[in-house]
Amino acid sequence: MTSAVSNAAAMPNAQATAPAAARTGPDPAPDGALSPGRRRALMVGFFVLVIAVWHFAIVLLQVSPLIFPGPLAVARALVEAIQSGEIAKHVGITLYEILAGFAFGAVFGLVLGALIGQSTLLEAVLYPYVVAFQTVPKVAVAPLFVLWFGFDTTSKVVITATIVFFPVLANTIVGLRSAPRDQIELMQAFTASPWHVFRMVRLPHALPYVFAGLDIGIVLAVIGAIVGEFVGAQAGLGYLILQRNFSMDAAGMFAILVVLSLIGLVLHSVMKLIARRVIFWTDAFTDLSRGS
Repeated sequence: MTSAVSNAAAMPNAQATAPAAARTGPDPAPDGALSPGRRRALMVGFFVLVIAVWHFAIVLLQVSPLIFPGPLAVARALVEAIQSGEIAKHVGITLYEILAGFAFGAVFGLVLGALIGQSTLLEAVLYPYVVAFQTVPKVAVAPLFVLWFGFDTTSKVVITATIVFFPVLANTIVGLRSAPRDQIELMQAFTASPWHVFRMVRLPHALPYVFAGLDIGIVLAVIGAIVGEFVGAQAGLGYLILQRNFSMDAAGMFAILVVLSLIGLVLHSVMKLIARRVIFWTDAFTDLSRGS
């Protein structure tokens, strides 16, 4: 019976998995798409254009560096912060808050999303309260989290987890309910258990949605950690931004923003790489990652 159920579940996906297994190299770019080399050249060219416009706009308009620093001043501030070793400690603390908050929020969102996605009763009872909590601005409740959990990293992890939680939850619910009805009925005709239906039909169809939610969550985790550090912290990149703000060091603030952007890009790329390895049968993440 188990083999029959497995064959039934595999039949609808045979056309999708077979070509994926036969791939031995990178997929050719679709018609009209840019090649990886040209895409990288355009990215670099656009970056150079933005820096040039930024620099000459500051020079021609004679903007004070206290208000809006130029790219050279930001680069010098970044190099000085790295050479002094000041930024390394704060990067480690913020990165811990990001990853820990993302882990807790993602796990909670996945578990609750899996339960709600398969139970209309739980959706009717729990989901309205989840949406109501999500509509509350996290900046407004962040001081409460600091009051409850203290000024250490715990409050920042909790704030980050609450921000990550909802996109993972919502995408998990939508993904589990995206499974084709005919495949579910076919599995049930073979007397498959609810667990077999979940593992062989619902989960494979939900994984692209789940990873989309995780990708959104890992980027929002950076915002959550900084919001928590703004409210109350003794270390971290958000705390460092506040210090630079008090000393009117705009170039230093921009330098820290560059570091935060790099952290977000690296985490986003890692999540895309994991998604391409796990859900290899879909091109949803492969197309977005071409040339990266």
